[in-house]
Amino acid sequence: DVQLVESGGGLVQTGGSLRLSCAASGFIFADSAIGWFRQAPGKGREGISCISIRDGTTYYADSVKGRFSISSDNKTNTVYLQLNSLEVEDTAVYYCAAYRECRVVGGKAVGHAITKNKYFGQGTQVTVSS
Repeated sequence: DVQLVESGGGLVQTGGSLRLSCAASGFIFADSAIGWFRQAPGKGREGISCISIRDGTTYYADSVKGRFSISSDNKTNTVYLQLNSLEVEDTAVYYCAAYRECRVVGGKAVGHAITKNKYFGQGTQVTVSS
């Protein structure tokens, strides 16, 4: 089964930084893409970034481009999301997800789930205070 475990969330002030981690197992990491989406209270999911593990191509939603950075450690099957210049509007639960491939569509990062079963983790809370 796909297992994804997020960590690194927390409470920061506006302008601060956090680094989120996503530890992946249960699928062929090298043949996947890993994405991050977030969900704020009362709002829908927003795909914010993804990385093709096959070739390292990265994708970003318009809302985070230039502030967030995604990377992967293919030796440990871990994907990181560096969050810089955080804004109150970035407050949300952040989830990582396993995809077959991903891209940006309509300014959002989207992907095809790698499994018909659950393909994302339990999430990590990011709260940005003013």
